Amino acid sequence: MISVENIRKSYGEHVLFEGVRFKINARERVGLVGRNGHGKTTLFRIIAGLESPDEGRLNIPRNYRIGYVKQHLEFSAATILAEGMQSLPANERDHHWKVERILIGLGFTQDDLNRPPGEFSGGFQVRLNLAKALISEPDLLLLDEPTNYLDITSIRWIEGFLAAWPHELMLITHDRGFMDTLVTHVIGIHRGKVKKITGTTEKYYSRIAQEEAVYEKTRINDEKRRKEVEQFISQFRAKARLANLVQSRVKTLAKMEKKEKLNTIQNLEFTIDSIPFKGRHVLTTEKIAFGYEEGQTLFHDFNISVNAGDRIGIIGKNGRGKTTLLKVLAGVLAPRAGKIRSNPNIETGYFEQSNAADLVDSRTVEDEILLAQGGTSRQAARNVCGAMLFSGDNALKKIGVLSGGEKSRVMLGKILIKPVNLLLLDEPTNHLDMDACDALLAALDHFEGTVIMVTHNEMFLHALARRLVVFQNGRADVFEGTYQDFLDRVGWDDETAQSGSSNAGKPENMSSEPLTKKKMRQKRSEIMTRRMAVLKPIKKEMAVVEKKIDDLEKELAVYNQALIDASTAGNGKKIASVSRELHHLQGEIDRQFDRLEDLTVSCENREAEFETELSRLTK
Repeated sequence: MISVENIRKSYGEHVLFEGVRFKINARERVGLVGRNGHGKTTLFRIIAGLESPDEGRLNIPRNYRIGYVKQHLEFSAATILAEGMQSLPANERDHHWKVERILIGLGFTQDDLNRPPGEFSGGFQVRLNLAKALISEPDLLLLDEPTNYLDITSIRWIEGFLAAWPHELMLITHDRGFMDTLVTHVIGIHRGKVKKITGTTEKYYSRIAQEEAVYEKTRINDEKRRKEVEQFISQFRAKARLANLVQSRVKTLAKMEKKEKLNTIQNLEFTIDSIPFKGRHVLTTEKIAFGYEEGQTLFHDFNISVNAGDRIGIIGKNGRGKTTLLKVLAGVLAPRAGKIRSNPNIETGYFEQSNAADLVDSRTVEDEILLAQGGTSRQAARNVCGAMLFSGDNALKKIGVLSGGEKSRVMLGKILIKPVNLLLLDEPTNHLDMDACDALLAALDHFEGTVIMVTHNEMFLHALARRLVVFQNGRADVFEGTYQDFLDRVGWDDETAQSGSSNAGKPENMSSEPLTKKKMRQKRSEIMTRRMAVLKPIKKEMAVVEKKIDDLEKELAVYNQALIDASTAGNGKKIASVSRELHHLQGEIDRQFDRLEDLTVSCENREAEFETELSRLTK
């Protein structure tokens, strides 16, 4: 267990966070959320001992080991396997099978294990650093965007691996589905403060929204009461017979805390303009094939008819040809064989990660948006900049100073400025934070055109894809159905073997036979029944309390008016009587708000317990 006490961190005048207090208890898996630039990675680096806080301290038990995936790529061993074995605990230096299991789970092949680390691409070298952190089995594992550079089967493997992680875990990821499957708690950085709750991201964001709604409602009521008190003091200050009441109001006013109005936080919200498409077929391929080298083919005899409004997900392991197929469909590459017939009324928007290299460092964000579509007005470009969170002077930022996430938003903006009816997207969620991913998902869901997307984000696949192109078993095949249909009817060809190997070396009592679908439905039904029985009375009481608060506030308004009337009439006896009632009502309202907060916390905690139980059932 570690504890963080009153940590503050700033860069110049910009305060990332202050007054940070939380504990990570035994076996907790904690998701860290917050917008890009709000300090998530900085907090990780402070916990890992790579940066120092301006104020506060960390309490870490003696001999407590913290593992953090290093961004710096530096390897010293002759082979991948030997590099991984360097990270084994001292008493397990010969346990090469543990290293092999993790490396293969993360996408390395058996043949790769004896190759030098320097022969691999940057993405696979990042995976090797991730593997070394997992192999070292620290007491607290810090993972910052671990799914970057992983393909879909590796993501599913590491999800299962981390679900069985026997120690503490802190996780940063833009993939909401991945996080919610794993975490027991969420810590959020919001408005420079840090809050920890039990449950998923949905519970956290719901809690924040409710707390801010209560804060704003209380602030408005306090402001209204303050004005009434000030009006009373101003009106009756000169009347000697009301001097005691006036003095009492002056003291009340001095004690009243003035709540500041919350600053509006700009959210990434946008729509993708679509051009009407009256035809049925968008494009058709006939036995197309492609390979970069002679004798090497990524796909062949590939046929697909893309229809208007289709939502197609292209899925498979890295290096199998997904991005290449998208480039061929976009016309960036010509097929080595076969034909592609595109409808002449198609207007295409193409998003590719490597396109960030085409952005010119010396240009501003506004320049790039303007140049994306000839004849665009500066105001229209500014509107798109604002939608991508580059409002005001931020639109004049040079591309060269932008982060990876900001450059991704610029590339999305270049698509937005031009109405299209076909979107080709290659891993559009990389470098975006969780809020931006949610906004993109909503925009794609409302887009009226056709979407073909390469993604490893299973939440996007479940939400959007209605057809799939699956790269598996050395082929690219069209699957007619949703991603869940694919998992139920086909599944990934190597998951059975990987799940078997991931259990190697575990005690027998940690493994269990998989449930049949019938038994799983029964178990799920039992959990849902128990959840309803527990949560229904809590939610019912919450509704009663909310109604009571509403009634009390209406009554408070009546008494406030009565006080004003009595004050105008100079009725001192009535003023004293009404003031007592007002004080009593305000106290009762405060008590009811406290009760509502207690019930909300209880409801969220119990709901999180049932969600965890349901999540474990599906493993």
